[in-house]
Amino acid sequence: MAEQLLLDLPVRTALGRDDFFVSAANAAAVAGIEAWQDWPHGKMILVGPEASGKTHLAHVWAGMSSAEVIGPDTIAARRPDTVGSALVVEDADRIADKESETALFHLHNAVVGQGGRLLLTARAAPARWPLSLPDLASRMQQAGVVKLDGPDDALLSAVMVKLAADRQLALGPDLISYAVLRMERSFAAARALVEAIDTRALRDKSRPTKPMIAALLAEIGD
Repeated sequence: MAEQLLLDLPVRTALGRDDFFVSAANAAAVAGIEAWQDWPHGKMILVGPEASGKTHLAHVWAGMSSAEVIGPDTIAARRPDTVGSALVVEDADRIADKESETALFHLHNAVVGQGGRLLLTARAAPARWPLSLPDLASRMQQAGVVKLDGPDDALLSAVMVKLAADRQLALGPDLISYAVLRMERSFAAARALVEAIDTRALRDKSRPTKPMIAALLAEIGD
């Protein structure tokens, strides 16, 4: 076959502390999460746009605190009487039905009531969540809030280096800088670009180049 057979091998998503890069864009949020024993009322809300690193940082904290991590689709089935002293609720602003709101209310009381710690991730502060349960809304308003901004050049560059290393892909500093100045500023875009570069380099049996990256950015943009 003229076309090289490419194996779609799974790439492990690294969610450990050593894989989380800190820059000016996220330093304040990281400091707030690391000070988890001093959270106001035992709870914190981690706010940030899509693909800003909320899930990664939430899992870093889960590793620190031995917290369970749940999402909006499973929260209604989680029993408050079996919850531990540390809990992460991801995408809390996506909870949009009364049953799930009631479940979050009881989980909140179970964790915080025993002196535990509750971390919630969301795209916006709780005042903008579509909550219909007043008691839950008031408790969310008591939580501290830390914000993850979109990645800056330093953070995006570090993430691309790590993504390339995970794939054993040689991306030199000149290529990283070239890509960062021209790509969408998000972790999702970085992941998509590195994957595309790796696939094209394997297909063409060639090293990544600036023209290759330019062509791939144009394709991704289209």
